[in-house]
Amino acid sequence: MDLNDLIFAIEMIGTVAFAFSGTMVAIEQKLDLFGVIVLSIVTAVGGGLIRDLILGIHPPFMFQNSVYAKVSAVVAIVTFFVIYRNTSFMKSRYMALYTSIMNLFDAIGLAAFTVIGINTACNAGFEANTFLLIAVGMITGCGGGMVRDMMAGITPAIFRKHIYACASFAGALICVYLRPVSVSLSVILGAVCIVLIRYLAAKYRWNLPRVPKEVS
Repeated sequence: MDLNDLIFAIEMIGTVAFAFSGTMVAIEQKLDLFGVIVLSIVTAVGGGLIRDLILGIHPPFMFQNSVYAKVSAVVAIVTFFVIYRNTSFMKSRYMALYTSIMNLFDAIGLAAFTVIGINTACNAGFEANTFLLIAVGMITGCGGGMVRDMMAGITPAIFRKHIYACASFAGALICVYLRPVSVSLSVILGAVCIVLIRYLAAKYRWNLPRVPKEVS
């Protein structure tokens, strides 16, 4: 598999993962089918859209190639009707499994789009700007989930649990600094690092410190 095939495969994995994540949040918030599709697409392509606006890519890739929106819509429709026909999946006895699946798909999407964002910035001619590469990678990885949560009317997960942005930052560092050695290796190891950190954070309930509420 050459680099272009690897990048496209990672993009598709990330698209499906984030589309599923957006779909489940929309269903949990009791949105109708149209709302579910919109939230699925926004989650999958939102970070990339923000990235392209920052990098001056016009029109953004999501409009140059509709496959990402189409895949997201298909994921949304299929998942919606599976849940619609089997509402028991959303019952309390399945919530532990649901949470695990959501964490997994969020981790995969975060990893995929963080490294894709860095690769896109490099291809756009910004390879020498380390700060921009890391920032754009994190925005690509975290942006879709942030927009998803804000549209769903909930506090973005990036601000409240499971070392989300920090995982993206760590993976972005690895991807950027290993890139001169091997582009393919940097992409793979950066993504693996993010998934591993997100897995450990969810498993061991790692969170950044916060000011505790006053006890009345």
